[in-house]
Amino acid sequence: MKSQVRSIDCDLLVVGSGASGLAAAVTAAWHGLKVVVVEKAPVFGGATAWSGGWMWAPGNPLARRAGIHEDPQQPRTYLKNELGDRYDAERIDAFLDNAPGMVSFFEQNTALQFVDGNAIPDVHGKVAGAGTEGHQVIAAPYDARELGALNTRLRKTMRETSFLGMPIMAGSDLGAFLSMTRSPRSFIHVTKRFLRHLRDLAVHGRAMHLVNGVALTGRLAKSADDLAVQMIESAPAKRLIRENGVVRGAIVSTPEGDIEIRAAKGVVLAAGGFPNDVARRRELFPRTPTGDEHLALPPESCSGDGITLGESAGGALDTRVASPAAWAPVSRVHHADGTIGHFPHIIERGKPGLIGVLSNGKRFVNEADGYYDYVAAMVAQAPQGEEVHSWLVCDHRFQRLYGLGYARPFPIPVGRFVRNGYLKRGDTIEALATACGIPAAALAATVKRFNEHARQGKDPDFGRGSTPYNRKMGDPLHKGPNPCVAPIEQGPFYAVKVLPGSFGTFAGLKTNGNAQVLGADGRPIAGLYAVGTDMASVMGGFYPSGGINLGPAMTFGFIAGRHAAGASDAASVDRNTGPSRNPEVAPGSDLQMTMRRDSL
Repeated sequence: MKSQVRSIDCDLLVVGSGASGLAAAVTAAWHGLKVVVVEKAPVFGGATAWSGGWMWAPGNPLARRAGIHEDPQQPRTYLKNELGDRYDAERIDAFLDNAPGMVSFFEQNTALQFVDGNAIPDVHGKVAGAGTEGHQVIAAPYDARELGALNTRLRKTMRETSFLGMPIMAGSDLGAFLSMTRSPRSFIHVTKRFLRHLRDLAVHGRAMHLVNGVALTGRLAKSADDLAVQMIESAPAKRLIRENGVVRGAIVSTPEGDIEIRAAKGVVLAAGGFPNDVARRRELFPRTPTGDEHLALPPESCSGDGITLGESAGGALDTRVASPAAWAPVSRVHHADGTIGHFPHIIERGKPGLIGVLSNGKRFVNEADGYYDYVAAMVAQAPQGEEVHSWLVCDHRFQRLYGLGYARPFPIPVGRFVRNGYLKRGDTIEALATACGIPAAALAATVKRFNEHARQGKDPDFGRGSTPYNRKMGDPLHKGPNPCVAPIEQGPFYAVKVLPGSFGTFAGLKTNGNAQVLGADGRPIAGLYAVGTDMASVMGGFYPSGGINLGPAMTFGFIAGRHAAGASDAASVDRNTGPSRNPEVAPGSDLQMTMRRDSL
């Protein structure tokens, strides 16, 4: 006898629990909808939990409160110059008009609070319209004790980017860790952080001071729980329910059997794109003949489920992007327990005393530019017929100061990383080249030329240190004239092999300014939304600034939640600073409901 399929009725079903999905869920629930979130993995948080957590949101209220009042046309000018013919005016306007209101909405009405990144410049400072301040926000650190039992249902921080499970916050926290051997104040900060973490491990078995992506997902999950959003983990969506051409829910698989979740207002696809779909990688990624050459950073659960569901309902896949992936330089880490991890090389490339070279021993890029730029250049310039890769090369002084990839700086010993093959080492540059399989004479010539100019703080070949972003990525404590440049001359010398990887995918389902999925005819599919990396990149497959994944993810999640709820123009939530959120008013209370109606 066939078992009966259980049924759940709701207003909105969200498939995926990263930033975009939870943003949509919280927004819709705050507007009175009954919301269900289903997550394929056994934990919530998606790829967001493993991210740096930065969000690009020009005109945000934190910047305004700091006295930064940018012409709204400036970021549009920058994006027009960056994106060229891939500039989608409808979606860019939707993003830029609603990003400030998104930040205000969450800040005033939910557990999600922010810290500004006002001093972070856009990546390409020589492009007209590039901003030097006021575009970035990040979730404020969060005490996981506020989550209660929900904490154990959330994804932990990425193993490779934490230290003994302790996440380190981008910004001043990270700066303290990198300068702890040179600054007493930094040393005290790091000591306190580490002792607190050891206490949390002993008592709770995991980090309780949440920062970066885990702080964002933790705060969003808490907000969803406060608003009675039903969250179901280990529950992949198998197929959509369509009635008369309208998406009305999905059949979801769970360990207890299938559930039919009927959603009167529709479905939001937020399953994390297809970074771990090997077949699609083989089809769409350049110089990836088997699909396995790519080292994706998102969790394995981000494997294209949302894209497939969208296509099954007639959604069109947009592959006309500058890059199908949000490139990141990644090294392969072999852990002692036999597992293999992926480490993103985000921090050290801009520090003074390191270069990147191809297999021919030659530099190929300004290493202090964005991570996307590094990999794009590597893919384009690596010798044809060879595996696409490069080597980050430094000396002993650099490795002890900043670390090299997963090999941490002093006082963590470096020897084991050499013994397990993660790092190559040589007493001379020529010996290092031999260990890496690089022509010794070519690498020696490259380092010699670099050093001749680096002693004067110059890089005539690639202009390293010539933009505000470059200098931000450098070392403010470096005693030379250029915070990004220093000679490589104190042996022994080290190198780590870097391969193409990504933070996620840029190709995705075509959508409009309301985050509705579009069919091949360009018309919206009723009841179907796509956000995050299930949605084709609003940046057209370019990477103009840090945070251009999560900023649009949060904003279009916010837009989708409001649109499903039939709310008015999202940008009207907060054109100015708006009232501060009252921490004494519980989300969902009668008083808060009155406050939010008045604020809208």
